[in-house]
Amino acid sequence: MSDLPSTIDRAIIAALRQDSRVSVTELAHKAGISRTTARVRLQSLMESGRIRRFTIETDIDVEGQVRAITLVQLQGRMSRTVIRALHRIADVSTVYATNGNWDLVAEIRTDSLASFDRALREIREIPGVQNSESCLLLAPVVG
Repeated sequence: MSDLPSTIDRAIIAALRQDSRVSVTELAHKAGISRTTARVRLQSLMESGRIRRFTIETDIDVEGQVRAITLVQLQGRMSRTVIRALHRIADVSTVYATNGNWDLVAEIRTDSLASFDRALREIREIPGVQNSESCLLLAPVVG
């Protein structure tokens, strides 16, 4: 498979973004391909790592979840060490590389503000973290 996704792959991914539980039959219909082709392409996308996982989206108010984005500035050449340490923090769900004044972005998901405070403290205590800034995610904005 080439590095660029095909039109079929993009159609499959778009359909899965709308509903990751869609059946292979419905996926085939939405992508305009046969069921066998849909199954083969889906398997190929998973094996290549283009699709890494299937997930759900919940209403965070119902779940009572605290979510935040924490911007992290590194000291020196510590990125690999800091990234490994961030992944070991249970409440850090995703770590992103970024550009600009901040070196990394960590997404934090906790069940309470106390847990968020604890996760933030753990991040700030990682050797190589020079500075951090967090923003709590309040409510999705529809527009």
